[in-house]
Amino acid sequence: MKILVLNCGSSSVKYQFMDIEKTYVLAKGMVSRIGMSGAMHAYKPHDRPEVTTTGEILDHIMAVEHVITMLLSPNHGVIKDKSEIDAVGHRVVHGGEAFPDSVLIDNDVMQVLRDCIELAPLHNPHNIRGITACFQLLPGIPQVAVFDTAFHLKMPPYAYIYGIPYVLYKRYGIRRYGFHGTSHFYVSRRAAKMMNRPIEELNIITCHLGNGASMSAVKGGISIDTSMGFTPLEGLLMGTRSGDLDPAIILHVMAREELSLNEANTMLNKHSGLQGISGISGDMRDIIKEADKGNTNSQLALDVYCYRIRKYIGSYAAVLGGLDALVFTAGIGENSPLVRKKCCENLDFLGIRVDDEKNNQAKGPQTDEIQTDDSKTKVFRVPTNEELVIALDTKRVVEEGMERKKMVKGV
Repeated sequence: MKILVLNCGSSSVKYQFMDIEKTYVLAKGMVSRIGMSGAMHAYKPHDRPEVTTTGEILDHIMAVEHVITMLLSPNHGVIKDKSEIDAVGHRVVHGGEAFPDSVLIDNDVMQVLRDCIELAPLHNPHNIRGITACFQLLPGIPQVAVFDTAFHLKMPPYAYIYGIPYVLYKRYGIRRYGFHGTSHFYVSRRAAKMMNRPIEELNIITCHLGNGASMSAVKGGISIDTSMGFTPLEGLLMGTRSGDLDPAIILHVMAREELSLNEANTMLNKHSGLQGISGISGDMRDIIKEADKGNTNSQLALDVYCYRIRKYIGSYAAVLGGLDALVFTAGIGENSPLVRKKCCENLDFLGIRVDDEKNNQAKGPQTDEIQTDDSKTKVFRVPTNEELVIALDTKRVVEEGMERKKMVKGV
């Protein structure tokens, strides 16, 4: 089965086209600057050099059309006809409480996705545009929504209910949802495989550390708590997001600075985190460079970032009742030995000891163990693969749908 995996943002479409039977990426790429001047499409077939084109790409329909055109190109393509695309898997950020699992997209599902826009106004509208584009350009080809929130929907109520009037949960769905679910799902299972143990027996903490960052406490393969909440703003300090803070702070600042709701939202999401503390950048690479030069605010941003993660490791170890493995993934988690080391400092009481040499040498597409030989807890660096999870789930959902149709016809 050949599956097109799409991740549609506000001005970009990232994609991979996979032969899922062989877990083989036939082609991948990204269309960027959609709706802007100088729109670009970078496309890489598996067996030929990357091709980059520029031009006018006004909307997501045109972007997806560009993707399909490249896949069919006589010079650069990997298929000869649209019918070779067996299914499309979409990353969808928010499914609310309606979707604890991936789902075949139909009109009813589309309506629920629209209803969830108010829960994820920065993401769901663009995910929906990508789905709509595929319905128009690839009629009859099944589409599957794979949700960032789904992995966390088995959390117990005491982990997802906030200390506000319960009626607000019933009325507006205000609760902890969590995000990055496909990544936490993948890397926790990858760690279990590396340990050669059933995930049902393991307590694992996963740290997805990118520009957006979250952690999850995974017990027996199920997420029982996660750091992001009602929105992706809660939890860890991030590139430009504040993470946890006293809610009265924003009320105080809004009153003193006479900020509108929109201005306050922009401050918390775009001008806080590493960017806000350092005053220089939200990119961890820049923060580390400036800290090495003696910039005190950059050093402070780095220290706060790692301290927050260390606090969550301790609290999640308590929630899990013990710890078998700690996993680092995503841009910072995979590529910054310094951050991994600082996050694990003073955690000997949890059996966590990092080997500096192993940690510094860990890089590339493989999974690395970075703990010392006498560390009771395994510490992994695992490159995440959300596209593979989306593709595998798409295959499963499509095949289950086909089987149900056969059963109905049989009846």
